[in-house]
Amino acid sequence: MRLARFSTVRARLLALLFAIALPIACVTALAVATAYRSITNAIEASQLQAADDFAVRTRVWYRGALRSLLSFGTAMSASKLSAEACGQAGQATLVEVKGFSAILLRMADGRSCAASRDPAIQAGDLAKAADRMGSLPRVPAWGGQELADARYGQISLGNSRFLVVHASNPDPAPGNLRDGLLLVDPGVLDNVFDLGNGSQGMEVALVSRASGVVASRGAGDDTSWLPEDNNNIPARGGRWEGRSRSGETRAYVARAVADPDFYVIAGFDDARERAARIQFAVLLLAPLITLGLLGAVYLRALEKHCLRWLRSIEAAARTRPAGATSRALVADDMPSDMRSVAEAFNTMVDEQEVRQRRLQTALDDNRFLVRELHHRVKNSLQVVQSYIGLSKRDYQSEARLALADAECRVHVLSAAYRFTLADGEMQPVRVDLFLEDVVTMISNLIRSRDQSVVSRIETEAVLSVDRIIPLGFVVADVASRVLRSTPGVSVTVLVHDIDADTIEIALEADRDIPFREPPRLFAGLLSQIQAVQSAEAEGRVLGRWRVKHEG
Repeated sequence: MRLARFSTVRARLLALLFAIALPIACVTALAVATAYRSITNAIEASQLQAADDFAVRTRVWYRGALRSLLSFGTAMSASKLSAEACGQAGQATLVEVKGFSAILLRMADGRSCAASRDPAIQAGDLAKAADRMGSLPRVPAWGGQELADARYGQISLGNSRFLVVHASNPDPAPGNLRDGLLLVDPGVLDNVFDLGNGSQGMEVALVSRASGVVASRGAGDDTSWLPEDNNNIPARGGRWEGRSRSGETRAYVARAVADPDFYVIAGFDDARERAARIQFAVLLLAPLITLGLLGAVYLRALEKHCLRWLRSIEAAARTRPAGATSRALVADDMPSDMRSVAEAFNTMVDEQEVRQRRLQTALDDNRFLVRELHHRVKNSLQVVQSYIGLSKRDYQSEARLALADAECRVHVLSAAYRFTLADGEMQPVRVDLFLEDVVTMISNLIRSRDQSVVSRIETEAVLSVDRIIPLGFVVADVASRVLRSTPGVSVTVLVHDIDADTIEIALEADRDIPFREPPRLFAGLLSQIQAVQSAEAEGRVLGRWRVKHEG
């Protein structure tokens, strides 16, 4: 896994935890599912085995009963006893063998022998029952060679119900047993169907499709556990789930005892399957919940021992641009590597603050020196302006005008410094205030009585002192040249905004003025202003320029 794909520490550690926990969860789920399948297979196998055991017991008992019938019949046929003597011997046998209720033997030579413990059961009843059983299909051999053609079932004679064992020899020797019938009390199957210990949730019954339940154990006389429809029982037995007569869903296993309709059926509730499902859920969820709790504890520990310290350092770092003094938190329970980072950060902050204080002190000193320097320059300019003003009193004509022109330019410098230092700090100069002051000074120093200098300034733009000074020189130079060469002229200084970043400066006269090439210094002044000429000097227009400003 490429942890670099994740941007944060939390995401990378979570991805690492997930990469470790996911295979564990998958292996756990696979192991639990395999165990659950093994358990359910074992439950199904045990259910099949239980039904097989009861079927084998039943078959063994029936074969024993068949063997008893054949043994008695062989003994009677060999003894050549009369019917009366044979009946007495059969009666004695029935008394000795508990559970045998009646017996009928019919020899190949026509002799018959009948005995019954119930006086209500006569020899004719037994003969009819033997004929009815003889008409049924013989029971297939269970394994190996069968002792005789046998048939098993259940019949009712009188007011009683009996298990019946019928044996026949289709081609007997003269004097030998042709067929025999044995009636047995169903109670003898109680031992056969003994469920033993640990039989909760299991019921077993010997069932005949024709006559119903022959014998059952596990639920007393209650047969509501049997399948709702006996016709749905598989012909060859097997395991299936179906609805019982009481409406519950149960698992059933059927095993044939005597085909086609004499079989053992075992019913099982879902207690073991339910216990297996609960065990599956516990085994599956316990590791997953453990992994979830581990992840929660892991996140909590990550938050407590790592991320909150990182956030404190980040918060301290982010407060510094706002000018606040902040230090990263350093605590005793901090991890040593985090504490080392926090202490290094605090040391860096302390050193930075020391440097900032030193820089601020140096900056304040520089500002003070610059401010003092500009004040000295402004004062010196005022002294120069005053000296020129005093000196021009001693001159007339052209010399006086030249000194007035020089005084005007010195005033431009002095006014620029006065405006830029108005609040004690260097700041941009408003164009309108500065040019109004310059126009007033031109009017006072250079204009004669028949001339005029006016202004129409409509802007609030500002320029730095480095650009406002050349602008004042340009206006003073153009106005001075026109005023000195043209008597009675009137000059107008126009300033207005072109757009949010540009102003246009124009000088116009009230009459056409012959164009005169400006001195070379004029081009240098325009480049300092970064001005672009928008109209040539022609006629009444003395010049028009566009200037980008700071705001």
